[in-house]
Amino acid sequence: MNVDAIKNGIVIDHIKAGQGMEIYRFLGLESLDCPVALMKNVVSHQMGKKDIIKIDGELGPDLNVLGYIDPDITIDIIQDERCLRKYHPTLPEQIRDIVRCKNPRCITTTEQELPQIFRLADREKKVYRCIYCDAKAKT
Repeated sequence: MNVDAIKNGIVIDHIKAGQGMEIYRFLGLESLDCPVALMKNVVSHQMGKKDIIKIDGELGPDLNVLGYIDPDITIDIIQDERCLRKYHPTLPEQIRDIVRCKNPRCITTTEQELPQIFRLADREKKVYRCIYCDAKAKT
């Protein structure tokens, strides 16, 4: 299998095997008008198997939200076919419309148009809490 080098874009690497499609959908990559490659079950010395997403173009949203989904992901910023920067996404202080509050008494249950916002309550334990009712987010 050959996947061309990326001229200017992003590589999302070290995705847990089988989780690549979830991240693809979450980032809305199907709506991009640039080459996007999703490789599943790629052999990895470190992980056994992994998924990789390559995007040959610019991506708008803050990729640190991927730290909530999988903090072991590596993000490579590619410019002129060279890796300009490589980093692991950090846990964002706040996540919006990624998970839904499970508390049946939360205002977001009756007021559907309210955004689902959770704040980072404990970085060590990776705990997020609803800003409206303080319920713990289900991970």
